[in-house]
Amino acid sequence: MKTLYVSDLDGTLLRSDEQMSEYTNNTINTLVSKGMLFSYATARSLITAKKVTKGLSAKIPLIVYNGAFIIDNVTEEVLRANYFDDSVNDVLEDLFSHDIYPIVYGIVDGKEKFSFVPKLCTKGMNTFINSRKGDIRTNAIDDYKDLKKGNIFYISCIDETEKLAPMYERYKHDYHCVFQKDIYTGDQWLEILPKTASKANAVRQLREMIGCDKVVAFGDGKNDIDLFQAADEGYAVSNAHEDLKKVATGVILSNNEDGVAKWLEDEAL
Repeated sequence: MKTLYVSDLDGTLLRSDEQMSEYTNNTINTLVSKGMLFSYATARSLITAKKVTKGLSAKIPLIVYNGAFIIDNVTEEVLRANYFDDSVNDVLEDLFSHDIYPIVYGIVDGKEKFSFVPKLCTKGMNTFINSRKGDIRTNAIDDYKDLKKGNIFYISCIDETEKLAPMYERYKHDYHCVFQKDIYTGDQWLEILPKTASKANAVRQLREMIGCDKVVAFGDGKNDIDLFQAADEGYAVSNAHEDLKKVATGVILSNNEDGVAKWLEDEAL
């Protein structure tokens, strides 16, 4: 039986310092060299995902931006992409009318960018942007209307819970929305993606692409529930959200205890 193992990164494969341990790297690399099929599914971009997984061998396609893209890890070619249609302009106008000015990801003039208006950034947005200093995708703009430019695939709102909650309720049925607090800063996030963009859909696509009979997933957040639903087995690290544990096949050691790597060492292959 051909099995695909897919792990979330933050809070799951990564330790609380946003790094992978030497043990996890060595264990997964050894198993991959013996034939294990391993990938990850993350809300991060390919750029920031590769930064925190340096030293990890994962040669099959990767799922990034919460499923908006599936990207070849070797050539960095986009194999699957999910973009908004023109309705995204109405969503952005609605956000603007409620004094919410998000970070918008899109292809602008042929290049991947994340756009924002510095003078309208919240404290949480500034924390995020400062953590991405030197990122070639950075696109600071003066007019918030320009946030609508380009081929958009991801919207990140970082603001007060009271402001974002009504937007989540409004758009959760028509779009793929992730509403949760950041595990590192505690800031409230609302991420809005095309309905077709999700870890679950991307895992189904990846499974078909590489012809796997079974998928085993690992995660920690509520946004991994759909990932588990698309897998044959789903294992939550012990530090995971209680809602994820309820739908998990089992609970394993925490991210800081190398739970995923230790499970793979015992159970994979």
